[in-house]
Amino acid sequence: MSCKSRRSFLKRGAALAAGSAVMHGVAFGATTNAATSLKPTRLMQFDYADVQLLDGPMQEQFKHNHELFLNLDEDSMLKPFRQLTGMPAPGEDMGGWYSPSNKFDPPKDMTGYIPGHSFGQYLSGLSRAYAVTGDKATQAKVHRLVKGYAATVNTKFYDGYCLPAYTFEKTNCGLIDAHEFAHDPDAFAVLDKSTDAVLPWLPPKALDRTEMAARPHPNVAYTWDESYTLPENFYIGYQRGAGDRYRLLARRFLQDDTYFGPLSENRNVLPGQHAYSHVNALNSAMQSYITDGSEMHLAAAKNGFQFVLEQSFATGGWGPDESFRKPGTDELAHTLTTSHNSFETPCGAYGHFKIARNLMRVTGSSTYGDSMEAVLHNTILGARPIRPDGVSFYYADYNNDAKKVDYEQKWPCCSGTFPQLTADYGISSYLRSPKGVYVNLYVPSKVTFRQNGALVAMTQTTEYPRLDDSTLHLKMDKSARFVVALRVPSWAGPKSVVRVNGKTTGQTLEPGTWAELDRTWKNDDRIELTFDMPLRLAPIDPQHPDIVALVRGPVALFAIEQGGAKLTKSQMLAAQRVSANSGDWEVHTDGGKVLMRPYPAITTEAYRLYQST
Repeated sequence: MSCKSRRSFLKRGAALAAGSAVMHGVAFGATTNAATSLKPTRLMQFDYADVQLLDGPMQEQFKHNHELFLNLDEDSMLKPFRQLTGMPAPGEDMGGWYSPSNKFDPPKDMTGYIPGHSFGQYLSGLSRAYAVTGDKATQAKVHRLVKGYAATVNTKFYDGYCLPAYTFEKTNCGLIDAHEFAHDPDAFAVLDKSTDAVLPWLPPKALDRTEMAARPHPNVAYTWDESYTLPENFYIGYQRGAGDRYRLLARRFLQDDTYFGPLSENRNVLPGQHAYSHVNALNSAMQSYITDGSEMHLAAAKNGFQFVLEQSFATGGWGPDESFRKPGTDELAHTLTTSHNSFETPCGAYGHFKIARNLMRVTGSSTYGDSMEAVLHNTILGARPIRPDGVSFYYADYNNDAKKVDYEQKWPCCSGTFPQLTADYGISSYLRSPKGVYVNLYVPSKVTFRQNGALVAMTQTTEYPRLDDSTLHLKMDKSARFVVALRVPSWAGPKSVVRVNGKTTGQTLEPGTWAELDRTWKNDDRIELTFDMPLRLAPIDPQHPDIVALVRGPVALFAIEQGGAKLTKSQMLAAQRVSANSGDWEVHTDGGKVLMRPYPAITTEAYRLYQST
């Protein structure tokens, strides 16, 4: 059944009444200066242009996604909005989830699921890519897309549309990013018009899926809308100057009753919830804290993310079958034999990076970077590239009989988050404070900043985590004193060491902290960091200590084409590197050698993450 096949089924009275108060309420009071009223954070993000990725897999992913969406046909991108509002709609259908289709019959056939759903994410990814590169063709494309979309904005688009909140949240993000990063002068006016168009179709408050299922719905897809993710970008829009209405809308859609309230009291309400959207919603709680100073929402975000970490796989991934499991049960371990949909990779990595980065900014804690690098090296860097026809990587597979496969539908949600995530790689790698620069991720990159009157360009050269070291080279126009803080991962062994200009600092590197190097830096200074990366075994959960993955540093190692060979704990801990510069390892078993390989190096071969010992 098509989402458009039944019209006007919604009971809209309450939503219209609540929406009108925000849409047309003339008296918000004087518009506040949002930027000056925000809660200060211990660490701050760099601007996109301040960090440049250098040769390596992260740069390759960023360039691929940038080029793909820069060259995507604009008429095709705008076609669903033109079709569903009765306008002439030139261009080819993109297909998959993105184009309207009469085949849509959830959950059996998801063709035509959410027409135009990821347009805002493509717009966001391009806007951020422009901020990184300064490429004028990218900026021009963003401006054309905003103008083309503006002509289509009409409340008719959402008449009979399955997931209005879901799609508008992404459109909102794209427009505020087009304004902020691509400097589109019309983006906020288009956002206002878009907000007016969607408000009649939104519920009076954030509803969870149980509450959505209690409402009239012509098919199950209508119960999957995610109004609880709206506050994040409403708050960010307010922060960037879109107006006070967006702060009010953000507050309206905070899911306090069934989600943030219990989480703030350290009650785990994640089991059974949709995984990615509820991790992503934690960013709404963070924006409530940053914007409104809500300590309750900060507690909810911290506790909620901790619950996620406690049921993550050794890779850093979470949410098999897009659902959280009940702690203290066999449910998570059971998925190793029942599911191949272990982690919704691009979407999950994007949400994970955002919440970890936000928590790191607010708390100053280095430990949030540990989970970011696990997700980076064990999940998203192993994702296959989006193909030009929209075929995309979706799930990582941790089944005992696993292979990499692409998603069956073109242009799914993960095609939208992937370009946003890769554009964010740079701002996730470094943070700063008045004291200096904080190195979060050890990746080939260059960060440029001013500190105490000096212009500093710090270049990081590394093949980490395949090799265990990283070098930071400072070029400065004059000497200056400041801190270079290095994240020391929680797994770092006692032989980890840092040297400045070839000499050890004598500083003990304490796992799970920042190693702060506070000194007067001069031109051509070098920092060399070497990590002790012992092999270790990571149980899938406390209930199953004998179901373990082999991990070295941040990297989970997967058994390749294992066959019937059984690995013991002692054999895994005695694994040997294949060669001095290789990322591959070998475990010697009674049945012969078993090759162990990092996830990004896996292509078509069968693999296994966990061993029953």
